[in-house]
Order: sequence, then structure tokens, then C-alpha cells
Amino acid sequence: MIWMSERDGWAHLYLLDGKTGQVKTKITKGQWVVRAVNHVDEEKRQIWFEASGMNAGEDPYFVHAYRINFDGSGLKPLAEAAGNHHLEYSSDGKYYVDVWSTIDQPPTMALYETEGNKQVSVLERGDISKLVAAGWHAPEVFTAKGRDGKTDIWGVIYKPANFDPQKKYPVIEDIYAGPQGSFVPKSFTTRSEPLTQLGFVVVQIDGMGTNNRSKAFHDVAWKNLKDAGFPDRILWHKAAAEKFPWYDISKVGIFGTSAGGQSAMGALLFHPDFYKVAVSNSGCHDNRMDKIWWNEQWMGWPIGPQYSESSNVDNAYRLQGKLMLVVGEMDKNVDPASTFQVADRLIKAGKMFDLFFVQGGGHGAGGPYGQRKLEDFFVHNILGQEPPDWNEGAGAH
Repeated sequence: MIWMSERDGWAHLYLLDGKTGQVKTKITKGQWVVRAVNHVDEEKRQIWFEASGMNAGEDPYFVHAYRINFDGSGLKPLAEAAGNHHLEYSSDGKYYVDVWSTIDQPPTMALYETEGNKQVSVLERGDISKLVAAGWHAPEVFTAKGRDGKTDIWGVIYKPANFDPQKKYPVIEDIYAGPQGSFVPKSFTTRSEPLTQLGFVVVQIDGMGTNNRSKAFHDVAWKNLKDAGFPDRILWHKAAAEKFPWYDISKVGIFGTSAGGQSAMGALLFHPDFYKVAVSNSGCHDNRMDKIWWNEQWMGWPIGPQYSESSNVDNAYRLQGKLMLVVGEMDKNVDPASTFQVADRLIKAGKMFDLFFVQGGGHGAGGPYGQRKLEDFFVHNILGQEPPDWNEGAGAH
């Protein structure tokens, strides 16, 4: 059988004896990770797979496609342009279509002959000239060293609309740090952060504890979800502020949903010296009461002191800064009681906070109304400005 394992510290493929479980061959190896297996050719004894981190000098999250023999020989890269790739193969395996892009380069779609990896034709190229002419600009990729002083931490910066490098702009982090994946976009997207229209810099970062790097990088989250990569994120912010005079970290905001909601509140509990304002939506604030299959993967079993150490409920008394909690009445992903329990502890600790309850709302509730409340919360608490009176005038709705 072909088995994926991180036994050497990286996600790799092994050929195992199906009867004894003993390793017959280490098929892939190196300081990079296998991301997926697309096809196994039993007759030719070849594996078609996806991996990232193999190419020096590239973003280690870029996915590329490869072919390799069962015995570990004949490793062959397929479409090799520096970018994030997605391949689809013809039913007979003789051709494949590759779509690749980067955060600032629009997609290119090309047809290849599989044997020999020969490009037959470029089918499409994305054209963003009109988008750029309209004033759009892509997020900027930024890297800085993590807590160990050697590992690169990758993120992106969304600059404010009408950006002026002579001005200073406050920073807000859009966080999701679930250990099940990595979340900073790698392919081209026209996605924008609405907060940039209000004069904020918005960033996304993959800190330690997230997936798709080494096992050591990932294991930071083990029994320690409150870590959320914050030591790496804070160093990343400080490095960006040192490089860019316009990057103002004097009053950093943060927002997130679900596990990101847990982290956003955790920023004010565990790192109030750096993060000052947070909006926490649908947070799983205590990993003992959220869904078992997700939480026990990362926090372990049996329940031990690590659950309380990472609990926003048990640590609510630590709150500093400005916090808004958002919860949907009918959330079927994270029990709404999680937010109500943390609110109860905040009240008992005499902490002031905002609570936005969405009648009939599900996971990540709020919609355009909630987005307006989030924006107003940051405008008031970071910019120190009063938002408009939305109830004023006949057209208010």
C-alpha cells in the first residue's frame, strides 16, 4: 500500500508491505510536503501527485504537480512556472490542462502532453488591464522570520484605497489559524478587504501551528490552540512596520470567525500589549464544548489542563482592549452557548464589551449589517472617529 506519513518531519509517501505494515520504500523525501495524490498507475508503478516547498526561492505554499516511480526514482516535475498550480488530466492520461497564477498574476491556462511534459498551446490568459486601470492593486506578499529566528512566515498586505506612502495607516489583521490548513491566498483573486476603503491596512498571515509546512511548524498548535501563531504574527507585523514607514502598529485591530473568532478574542486576552481592538464572530471559545472531531484532533484526549489554558471562557478575566462578540442564534457549527458562556464570564469579571446577537443567524452571522457594525467598531476604536448616524434621513435602512 501507499501511505502518507510525517515520520521524518515532512509529509511524504511510503510504500508499505500491506501484510506486515513494514516500510519497503521511501518514495518521496526532502524538506517539502506532499499535498495530494492525483492518480496511481499500478501497471507502470507510478504516482502522480501534488507537492509544495520543493523549489528554492519560491513561496513554499505554491502547489506544483509531479510524477514519481514507486521505488522513488524518476521524479519529474510537470508544468513548472513559478506559481500556484491546479492540473486536470484527460481520461486516458495523455494530456493535462494546467491553470496557474499568483496573488498578483492572473491565471494562465495551458494544454500539455503528459509524456515529455510538452506544452501544446496556451488556452487562455487572464487580462486585468481594465481592473488595474480602474484603480485596483493586488495584495503585497511579505515575509519575516518567525519566533525561531530562521523560519519564514508568509503573509499578504492589502493596502488602503488611494494609498499614499507618505501617510501612516493603522493595521487590522484578518485571522484564521485553524491547524487543518493554511489560509493566506496564493492564487490570483480580486477579493478585497472592505476595511481598506476606510483607510486601514489589512493583512493575512500563516503563523506556526497552521498546516502545509513541516511537522515541527504544525506541532506548535498541539494542545495549544491559544498560541494561534501569535509570536510569529507579532514579529511579522513589527518587521513590516520597520520596512514600511506607512505601516502603523501603534493600535492593531484583529477580526476572525469560528476558530478565527477564538483567536481574535484570544489576541486581547493573551497579547494585549500588541492587539488593542477585536471583533470575534462565532468563536469556539472553549474547546471542551465545541465539536469533538475538530477539537480533540488538536487539543488531545483525555481532557487536561491545556483545555483551560486555551479557553477564552476561563481566561475572560484577562480581557484588555475593546471587544465585540458576534453570535448567531441558530449556529449549527459552533454552539452559540460558547459565546454566551464567555459573555457571562466577562460580565462577572466586570469587563466591558459589545455583544451583537443575530436573531435566526447561523455560523458567521451578520451579513451586510454585521459588516457595517464591524467597520464602525474599528473606525470608532482605532481611528477615534464617530461613524455616521445610519438611522438619520428618510433613506436609512
